[in-house]
Amino acid sequence: MYKDFYQPKNYVNRELSWIDFNGRVLDEALDPHNPLLEQANFVGITQSNVDEFFMVRVASLHKLSAAGVKTTDASGMTPEEQLKAVNAKEHRMVERRYQVYNENILPALSNHDIKIIKERDLDEKDYEFTRRYFNDELLPVLTPMADDASRPFPFINNGSLNVAVKLHRNVKKSNGNDGEVLEGDQEVQGQTPEPHEDRQDKGDKFATIRVPSIYKRLVKLPEKNHFVLIDDLIQEFMNVLFPGYKIDASGTYRVMRDMDLDVAEEDTSDLLRSVQHQLRAREHGQVMRLEIGLNFDEWLEDRLIENLGVADDAIYRVDGPVDLSFLKKLSGMVTGHDDLRYPPFKPYLNPVLDMDHNIFNAIRQKDYLMQHPYDSFQSVVNFIHQAAVDEQTLAIKMTLYRVSGNSPIIKYLGMAAQRGKQVTVLVEVKARFDEKNNVRWARRLERMGCHVIYGLAGLKTHCKLALVIRRDEDGLRRYMHLGTGNYNDVTANFYTDMGLLTCDYELGIDMTNLFNMLSGFARPKYFHKLHVSPNGIRDFINEKIDQQIKIAQSGNPALIGMKMNSLSDKQIIAHLYEAAAAGVEIHLIVRGITCLRNDLPELHGNIHVHSIVGRFLEHSRIYYFVGNGHEEIYLASADMMTRNLNRRVEELYPVTEEDTKARAISIFKSMWKDNEKAWNLKGDHYVKMQPGDEPFNSQQFFMDEATELRKEEKHERKNKKRFSNVFETLTKHVSGLHLRTDDDTSKE
Repeated sequence: MYKDFYQPKNYVNRELSWIDFNGRVLDEALDPHNPLLEQANFVGITQSNVDEFFMVRVASLHKLSAAGVKTTDASGMTPEEQLKAVNAKEHRMVERRYQVYNENILPALSNHDIKIIKERDLDEKDYEFTRRYFNDELLPVLTPMADDASRPFPFINNGSLNVAVKLHRNVKKSNGNDGEVLEGDQEVQGQTPEPHEDRQDKGDKFATIRVPSIYKRLVKLPEKNHFVLIDDLIQEFMNVLFPGYKIDASGTYRVMRDMDLDVAEEDTSDLLRSVQHQLRAREHGQVMRLEIGLNFDEWLEDRLIENLGVADDAIYRVDGPVDLSFLKKLSGMVTGHDDLRYPPFKPYLNPVLDMDHNIFNAIRQKDYLMQHPYDSFQSVVNFIHQAAVDEQTLAIKMTLYRVSGNSPIIKYLGMAAQRGKQVTVLVEVKARFDEKNNVRWARRLERMGCHVIYGLAGLKTHCKLALVIRRDEDGLRRYMHLGTGNYNDVTANFYTDMGLLTCDYELGIDMTNLFNMLSGFARPKYFHKLHVSPNGIRDFINEKIDQQIKIAQSGNPALIGMKMNSLSDKQIIAHLYEAAAAGVEIHLIVRGITCLRNDLPELHGNIHVHSIVGRFLEHSRIYYFVGNGHEEIYLASADMMTRNLNRRVEELYPVTEEDTKARAISIFKSMWKDNEKAWNLKGDHYVKMQPGDEPFNSQQFFMDEATELRKEEKHERKNKKRFSNVFETLTKHVSGLHLRTDDDTSKE
């Protein structure tokens, strides 16, 4: 029984596993096969990743620890123990991140005359440029904020860059003669008080300057790819902000706060209002991390620690610029050097899914499986666009978890409503860090005439579904898109996801029942082909694992293949252990968190785990089962995490048509072959795979496939055009012929 595996030694801590994943991302910055500016970008990505990790995961541990919670996770660690372990491990990761920055990225960039230069090292011409930039651009918007007897320590926003300043008053010597001072209607001896004069405190003063976020962190110098950091520039010229004072020390610092959204839905009848209130409240969350430079002034550090309430192990001293996420912007600011970036990639768009064709007629003929970004996400946008303008469309129902800031899908949903179609949109306003964006979109959709709902109490709606009800010539028909990723036209360019366009009858009924559940009080007793969390996906996966165990126990080969972002659910992991112990071969592709360890002797070496980290963020979820001569493959919005299986509305669906099923299986197998961008789990840690004699990069393979399809399509269009021109010319020529008749013959 799988519960026999419920022992702490059989599990890896989730948070520590995540830090290891971020380390694999950092390793991409050292891969010489990646162009240099992309290597720099990977360093910036690791910084952004860890920021979110502290704002949410570490913040959650802080709250549990502060509440005195002593219960343990699957690996046997209490929240307090996890906090200590996380900070200890992340301190080591910070050292490694800055080592990569200082020893690898900066020297390599310099070899191409791309430099990030300290203000003090500029030549006279560039120094004068930065001085003018400060005076003309920055000085008018900078606001120094003091901390003294009359003004409390200012609030420091989450993630903002700030410059701390230590200074003292330049006191002019008195000549000993006090003048006459008017006090009311009397003249008395004394001195006129001056601003900020504090007779009880003649020592060091503290001030802080927030670096304006409206400006780019990197300031580009004229006529070359040389840059200075804006906070370095501010420190060089900020003395003009403090006339009458002498600056003794300064340094950049940054805090990360608890930004987790905690909405007690059962206590509110208006979820949207509650979310808006929480968004305002969380800006003042507890400080989770303070970042300062290695040579940060000790007096300034003590003032920050005292006023921010930071624990010792949450102070991160970095050997370089605070916050390396600016490296994500570097490539876009460098002129030239295309050889230092990834070659541009254009996805393939199946012509039957463009706006010149009737997409609904195409879907009636067959299902279409898409893998983004290799297949263009424009096909999904076109599906919604065509539904909006199609006279036969009666209704559109859709779930939105994350969308782009300028989403075309939002526009087309509004267009559909304004054309009289019934449009129902579930906007998940609790989508982490997209709450403000989603609240804004929800309000806009309502103004455009859409019916907007906000999900179920206590559950996040994470499923990715679109349902179009259309009146065809032979009656009503449901057309659907089911996806593994968000309806975000921007992230679809660098997240790998899969989606299915279909008008399958039973899936259509299931989708209708699911939307009725989301918008009303329906509780479907069962679904035909769709599997829905909470509970439904867990039950289904457990059932499939049990089937594979029976096949293996009967002496036949059985395989379980799973691809997901994270694997952390204690019960599912234990069930996989049981399957491996029974002889089932298990192939797992897990991008991030992996709480499973595959070195237990009971597993007989049957669990193999890969992690792919490459140009694109692996985001698709695939579940594949082989046994007794049968292959089944399913796609899903859900990872094997407790939150996805128990506390979210998620979907898992089959891919059944012969060609789409074969393609889905081929995609999984191609990913499993990857030995260039893949890592191999060895017990509780990953080891980079060695390509050997047959290197295979699955992402490059899929890009090459898409490029070849585009070439073939272009060639086919040319042939059609050539044939059309020939036919048109021939028709014109033939129409001008004079056909001989019997009468003509008699005249000869």
